[in-house]
Amino acid sequence: MSNPDRCEPPRVQGRWRVAVLTVSDLGSQGLREDRSGDFLASRVQELPGEVVLRHLLPDEPVEIEGWLRRVVLEKAPALILCTGGTGLHPRDRTPEAVLRAGEYQVPGMAEAMRREGALHTPHAMLSRQVAVVLGPTLILALPGALKAAQESLEAVWPALPHALEMVAGLPSASTELGHRGGPGTPR
Repeated sequence: MSNPDRCEPPRVQGRWRVAVLTVSDLGSQGLREDRSGDFLASRVQELPGEVVLRHLLPDEPVEIEGWLRRVVLEKAPALILCTGGTGLHPRDRTPEAVLRAGEYQVPGMAEAMRREGALHTPHAMLSRQVAVVLGPTLILALPGALKAAQESLEAVWPALPHALEMVAGLPSASTELGHRGGPGTPR
């Protein structure tokens, strides 16, 4: 049952289109630096990814859900990374907005993020990361704290290229057949 390309991220032609959304009341007012958004935007370059849109919103679920739906419709990114609003504070409602926007969940990714966080702090069990698919887009809701966002992204990083290929509907995800520049080429 050996498959040599399972352990290495597949090589794709082009770059995956990525949007980064930071959810923060203080950040949206210009009162807090967006360190986790900066990290996510720089890290996806290695995917290989291209940040096609970056935005900052307050902790308002209706705005978050609307933004996600608009961006998927207008920009069709392969991936949206949301950071912030995943805790237990009364204003933390990013997971609810992401779940309402999504068509279906990818629970294994959220579980992996929390499992990685638990290796570093018992507070990881309080985080409410979620992963969903909306049309051609995988949406991940990560914590807003820089260290937690880093740990969460690294937890799913090895599976991310394959997940993006699958969501994109490549004919044979993680095989050479899916990397020849045909209809499955990253958007």
